[in-house]
Amino acid sequence: MEDFLKTAAEGLKNKVMKEYNDLRQERGKHAETIIRNHILFSMGAGAIPVPVADILAVSASQLDMIRQLCKVYDQDFHETQGKAIVSSLTTATLARLGAGSLAKMIPIVGSVVGSVANAIMSGASTYALGQVFKSHFDTGGTILDFDADRLKKMYKEQFEKGKKVAEELRKQQEAKKKAEEAIVDADELVPDKNAPEPAPAAAKAPSDSEVINRLKELGELKAGGIITEEEFDRMKKRIIGD
Repeated sequence: MEDFLKTAAEGLKNKVMKEYNDLRQERGKHAETIIRNHILFSMGAGAIPVPVADILAVSASQLDMIRQLCKVYDQDFHETQGKAIVSSLTTATLARLGAGSLAKMIPIVGSVVGSVANAIMSGASTYALGQVFKSHFDTGGTILDFDADRLKKMYKEQFEKGKKVAEELRKQQEAKKKAEEAIVDADELVPDKNAPEPAPAAAKAPSDSEVINRLKELGELKAGGIITEEEFDRMKKRIIGD
């Protein structure tokens, strides 16, 4: 009896652990998708050519990411606390983004270079923030017991990794855009089977001398018995366009 109870308890424990690990894995996949989507959005926001507007857009994207991660992990979202955490962890990043925003004010070159650099930093910051929250929630933490000071080191480490992730995503997006443009160009070269056939070019009208020569040749064919009177009349009408 004791062995039976022990086996049953072990089986129940394994079942519970399996369900827990499956749930954790499923949540992790969902969380990674949310983080990736917000990295792309933040990169687009960071590339906004208007100073300050880019920073506000990135911050809004990061706050929305935290809100969605809270839903995944069944946590209550507190906007005030979320804003405080974002501000605490990303202060240094925002300062660098601010410098990049000012660089955009330089005509042409500054705008392009500043936009690309800000896009990468924005994506890296969002990646780092997402990974910190994911790790915190995975271990049973909530947004209310989030210790920003303790997790700053992890944020900085993930930020460096995030720069590589953001750069890779930027390359993927550029490759995707080029592929789509190539498809559009190819479609323009291939004629549409359902499109109406183009009207044939109008035949060049024969000159008077050409008409006379053709009628002369036609008369000779009739005289030689090669064509009949009826064929002669029909061909004659075609030549003179009657």
